[in-house]
Amino acid sequence: MIYIAIFIVIAAIAAYESVTVLFMFVLVFSWLIYKKKHSLFILGTILIGFFSYFYFNATIPKPSNVGDISEITWTDDYRINGRFVRGFAFGNDRKKWYVQFKIQSEQEKEILMNTPLSGKTFRIDAQEAPKRPLSHAYAFNMDDYIKSNGAVGQVEVENYQYVRESHGFVSFMATKRFELKRHIQSTFPVSLQAEAEALLIGSREQMPSDLQNAYQTLGITHLFAISGLHVGLVTLLLHEILIRSGIRRETANWLLIIALPLYVFLAGGAPSVWRSVSVTEIVLVSMLLKRKIAIDDAFSLSVIGFVCLSPWVVYQIGFQLSYLAAFSLIYSSILLNNCTSYLKQSFVITAVCQLMVYPILVYQFYEVSISSFLANLVFVPLFSFIVLPANLFFLLLTYISTSISNLLFSIYEPLRNILGVIITYFGSLPFQLWNPMKPTLSYIFFAYFGVILFFISMERRKNKLFSFILLILPMVMMHITPYLDASTRITFLNVGQGDCTIIEMPYRKEVIMIDTGGLLRFEEEKWKETKEVYEIGRQIVVPFLKGKGITKIDTLVITHADADHMEGAEEVLEVIRVKEVHISPNSHKKEVMKDLMEEVGRQKIPLFEKKEGDQIASKYFQLHYISPADVEYEGNNDSLVLSMRNDHFQGLFTGDLEKEGEEELVRKYSKELQQTTLLKIGHHGSKTSSIQSFLELTRPKISIISAGYNNRYGHPHPEVVERLNNLKLPFLQTGTDGTIEVEITKKGEILVTTP
Repeated sequence: MIYIAIFIVIAAIAAYESVTVLFMFVLVFSWLIYKKKHSLFILGTILIGFFSYFYFNATIPKPSNVGDISEITWTDDYRINGRFVRGFAFGNDRKKWYVQFKIQSEQEKEILMNTPLSGKTFRIDAQEAPKRPLSHAYAFNMDDYIKSNGAVGQVEVENYQYVRESHGFVSFMATKRFELKRHIQSTFPVSLQAEAEALLIGSREQMPSDLQNAYQTLGITHLFAISGLHVGLVTLLLHEILIRSGIRRETANWLLIIALPLYVFLAGGAPSVWRSVSVTEIVLVSMLLKRKIAIDDAFSLSVIGFVCLSPWVVYQIGFQLSYLAAFSLIYSSILLNNCTSYLKQSFVITAVCQLMVYPILVYQFYEVSISSFLANLVFVPLFSFIVLPANLFFLLLTYISTSISNLLFSIYEPLRNILGVIITYFGSLPFQLWNPMKPTLSYIFFAYFGVILFFISMERRKNKLFSFILLILPMVMMHITPYLDASTRITFLNVGQGDCTIIEMPYRKEVIMIDTGGLLRFEEEKWKETKEVYEIGRQIVVPFLKGKGITKIDTLVITHADADHMEGAEEVLEVIRVKEVHISPNSHKKEVMKDLMEEVGRQKIPLFEKKEGDQIASKYFQLHYISPADVEYEGNNDSLVLSMRNDHFQGLFTGDLEKEGEEELVRKYSKELQQTTLLKIGHHGSKTSSIQSFLELTRPKISIISAGYNNRYGHPHPEVVERLNNLKLPFLQTGTDGTIEVEITKKGEILVTTP
């Protein structure tokens, strides 16, 4: 059965990606021949695979026309944050769409917040969402997210009108889930609500980002996903209640078969929940029919059913991790049975699961928690046998007696908060994450080859050293690959309306970051504020650094004290080790620099004020600051301007330098700035910068404008664009072209790439 499941998964991926993926059938076919499977079984399995491909190819959602939509009906998968409702809905074309509603008033938001939207139909004026370029290759990809949820595109809505409400089963269960969530929010202490929602109904909307980061660092994020153990505990609890109520065992099992799918709807229907419930259902049905089924066949049937009903689920990380971890435990039974103690067995379970999923984790998140091996030994039993049962107990108690539950909460809450402080502390400790780079798919296949061979050799107790080498080799190759690159790479990161440039020297001997991006924040009405502040540093810059495998920045240059250049610096410093920080003289006195200065002080990072004549030590380039000339900070024209040059290349990074600053450079460096290879255009292409004389002097071979897509300032200004075009100076803009990488090869060739 497992081979049929593998063929069907391959077929689903091929239907989405390319028919060439079907060549993976050859690998499975070769394995079946090696295992000496019956020829009829092999033929039947291959036929099922090809039939599945044609079925998926004909039925998977295809992109559609937004203009065909006049009504939408919300699913249960939506979120209200700030002044927007975002989530998935079915259009009157019977296709699923990702929809963004703009809420018009505070009163309207209050109504939407207190009403379950699932099953409600609205008449809308649909608009196609603008196609923005990706921030970078490692950023959140909306197209992938839409595909993994079986949707066909995005819809933006400003005008809408309520039409009717569905009274079907799915809407009914969604309403019950909404009511359960409201009950938790009204009866649980505030500090315990986020955990209760995550553990009991699979909702992690309220989880604070700092706590999520701590759990991710420790490798225990899965504790807040409703897993097989959760379902097992619920099943055991229901079974015991039914048996002790005098119900016959067979009748109890039938009632469980009916009740467990209801729990899936209440828990949000995540892949891990469906996996656990479907396997339990298959086993229970087989027992009642007196046809006992092997657990691996039960899991395989679960995969087959899941993928056939929702082929896009193969792209969901929860599906990938849940089934891979489960299958790794099933097929490692020999290793587990050889464990003579609970502690050893717990360690082997953790090790088996972590090794099986580590290639996926590195591919999707670019890092793996090293401390997870130890953390899971401690926290899995703690959450499974204390925290989760406690939440179940309190949920039942709040329906019985709020006075008693409040009394017990007063005892439990301080203890749970202490545990939260401990987790946050351990999560803040350094050197817990292995962050190589985002591996290619070939690395992933190689990694899984090593993992599977390692498991086989451990079970057979043969060739352990060779298999261990094969296990470690992909990890070593992932880790050292960035350090084998002889090119210099300069990346202009698409951070919206802001600046962020990363310079990687050959063999990654030195990494220099110029500015970190950030947001210019404006006061908004309270009801429009989002629950979590959007942070450029954490959401855009850090994922790029992790995706590239950059764990250390030698020099962080903050050109000047504007939020769109430095607001993200604090978040970068919290995650990435920075050896020293350079700032413009006296810019640290500005209020916007306060948080950054506090973080620099807390970490005791060397801070240097730089000006004209100072330099950055480098083995590969001459890196000189050519501005500002004085120590009085007055704004944009006191930006740190960095010159980067060698025999093959001359680059100039100008911050927000404006007309007066450019005129000063023309006067002082009329010879040095001629024939510039690369120019970072000043002040995002504002009309106050890029004057004629400066552009005529530098005549850059390529210019980069760092400006946001459709920004409110109109950058780059038409005057600047006209000057560049008249001088026939080629340029690219991050807001429209995405993240731009300039590669300087060992031979001095200049290669420019965009997404």
